[in-house]
Amino acid sequence: MKRKDFIRNTAIAAVTMPSLIGSSFKTDKKKGEEAMAEFSFDFELDEITISELQENFKKGTYTSEAVTALYIQRIGEIDKDGPNLNSVIELNPDALSVAKEMDAERNSGKIRGPLHGIPILIKDNIDTADKMMTTAGSLALEGNIASNDAFIVEKLRDAGAVLLGKTNLSEWANFRSSKSCSGWSSRGGQTNNPYVLDHNPCGSSSGSGVAVSANLCAAAVGTETDGSVTCPASVCGLVGIKPTVGLVSRTGIIPISFTQDTAGPLARTVTDAAILLAAMSGPDPYDEKTNEIKGKYITDYSEFLNINGLKGKRIGIEKKKYENQFMGRLFQKALETMKLQGAVLIELEYLDKLNALGEAEFDVLKYEFKYGLDKYLSASNAKVRNLKEVIDFNAENQDKVMPTFKQEIFIESNELEGLESAAYKEALEKSHAGSKTIIDETMKNNDLDALCGLTMGPACSTDIIYGDRWGDVFLTAPAAMSGYPHITVPAGKVFGLPVGLSFFSGAFKEGELIAMGYSFEQAVKHRVKPDFKSSIELQ
Repeated sequence: MKRKDFIRNTAIAAVTMPSLIGSSFKTDKKKGEEAMAEFSFDFELDEITISELQENFKKGTYTSEAVTALYIQRIGEIDKDGPNLNSVIELNPDALSVAKEMDAERNSGKIRGPLHGIPILIKDNIDTADKMMTTAGSLALEGNIASNDAFIVEKLRDAGAVLLGKTNLSEWANFRSSKSCSGWSSRGGQTNNPYVLDHNPCGSSSGSGVAVSANLCAAAVGTETDGSVTCPASVCGLVGIKPTVGLVSRTGIIPISFTQDTAGPLARTVTDAAILLAAMSGPDPYDEKTNEIKGKYITDYSEFLNINGLKGKRIGIEKKKYENQFMGRLFQKALETMKLQGAVLIELEYLDKLNALGEAEFDVLKYEFKYGLDKYLSASNAKVRNLKEVIDFNAENQDKVMPTFKQEIFIESNELEGLESAAYKEALEKSHAGSKTIIDETMKNNDLDALCGLTMGPACSTDIIYGDRWGDVFLTAPAAMSGYPHITVPAGKVFGLPVGLSFFSGAFKEGELIAMGYSFEQAVKHRVKPDFKSSIELQ
């Protein structure tokens, strides 16, 4: 980059940031339509990887400050105007100064690692002790500034990452109502799928998925209880990794379920997802679940980036066929690719057993949500101190907070007994222990390395009034209920919308899954940047 271009971009960012920083980022429709007419698909950082950015930093082609400025400028151009993706809920006012510090360190010979100077976005349910709020997308938490960084934020800062801002999400991580519209929050509004704008980005890490897919950052962090990393990754043409519960600390993350919650990376390549996962992982003295990773903690997943990662692997696939012919054909192509890469495919019947545990899983989440949220809010700087106060706030401000779907899950959770109740223990045994048993026995009895299938169907249309209308194809629950790791990789498109391929396995098998995902990714290279179509085009 020429010096004059750097100065121009930095100046633009400095002017643009104050107008972008705010609590909602709701965009004027007419202004958005006018900006769309002038929108450019070309962006000089399109599809750039973390390794390529590091190489440019090394050569002096870019600085971290310049790259950060370019991403900020692009967020203004296409997230708030242009296609109006609405994926970023708040920009970090310190982003440019942090990037400048990382450049100074690099110039002095200090390089912290592969994330040094790399701009990333994080989901707005993760605490940051800076000038940004942590709200879970809810107006009930507006103004909440965390006193401490979440443990994973500490690790990302230590790794040299530049926190570019926070992403919109399905409010309360999509756990307020069963009739919700994924990607919508009362604070941030509706996030839109970058491939077809009137379609849904899936939730709850909607903003993280859309921002990465649309090249508004190098990579992003999401969180998952059941599908909230892997679902937006699948429908936004990304790689998403849901780690084993305990590999990544939950300290400082607004909770749903301590049995199933985990943060995870979203990226455009398996390599970038692996880099981000390594930086996030590690034992946390304040999260006892992370004690389980002792002896299993991997600080560098690059050794698993093996193009032959599928060779000789025994992979289980569900016998039941997909009803949609396009989904069926896409999966058959994926299976043919895996066979060519040396995988041995074993047909099984196991999903019905796991899907039958769904009601017990929902009960576990409702019990643990009340417990976890009350604990989080009581120690926070939020104006509401427990779930009951959130319910009351929502009721008093329902025109803004609940214009369409309500809060029946909140009410149901709040009415439940505590974790000492027999009903909770029974649901936990059935859902968590039961799912682990089914997966473990299926894999052991068939000598499997992983289980595999399409992550889910293509994105549904966005419907704020009546809510989501996802199909029956979801492969997120098995790994979610069991707490096991799960990776999704782009597998192609159906109706012009991305669909992901999932691999999941036993506890702390992230490395092996990364190897399989990488092998498949390199064989097909189905990641295609979005083209922001206004509506669907049947193939």
